[in-house]
Amino acid sequence: MQAPVLHQLCGQRLWLSGSRALFWEEESILLLSDLHLGKSGHFRKEGIAVPGAVMKEDMQRLLEVLQFFRPKKLVVVGDLFHSRANIELDLFLRWRTDIAHQPILLVKGNHDVLSDDFYQSAGIEIQTQPLLLGPFGFAHDPADAPAGSYTFCGHLHPGILLSGLARQSLRLPCFYFTSGYCILPAFGRFTGLATLPPGKAQSVFAVAEEKVMKII
Repeated sequence: MQAPVLHQLCGQRLWLSGSRALFWEEESILLLSDLHLGKSGHFRKEGIAVPGAVMKEDMQRLLEVLQFFRPKKLVVVGDLFHSRANIELDLFLRWRTDIAHQPILLVKGNHDVLSDDFYQSAGIEIQTQPLLLGPFGFAHDPADAPAGSYTFCGHLHPGILLSGLARQSLRLPCFYFTSGYCILPAFGRFTGLATLPPGKAQSVFAVAEEKVMKII
């Protein structure tokens, strides 16, 4: 894994990882969004051929970033899972037993529709409303950002369009910081990108080949 990049905000030290996660040093929290675990299995149930290795690769990356930062808590700001239960969620439960010691808190997103019994069996603490902790808020959708707190959110799968010579362009996932909130890149690789206007951001960090690069 590439070395993370430091970004200071509200007097706090935030480490941006090329694995598309953020580590809040003062609280020892690993923060990420939009894994959409089980999405490939959902598509296969609908008859769309998606490689089964997609989810395994995402969980391996998650394990690696947990081992690197060793956080006290993993906080997911929505869409940890993609839809109703499928066989891939059995794989997640087996993976979870390997890190049973790791506290996980999920601020529920629009795709997190599994039963309360499933979250309980997976050892996942559920937050149905935006979470407030220190100077920060945590919500799935930027529209739900609580007033008075700088908020970390997801939902949009932010991307930035980089243009070069000869009409060449490249769209990359990014950490998108505005004056009031940060939209985290989707951690899951089997997700789309929503190109966001750079002019509305105070800082943008693109992610390319697991390296974080400051664009603005």
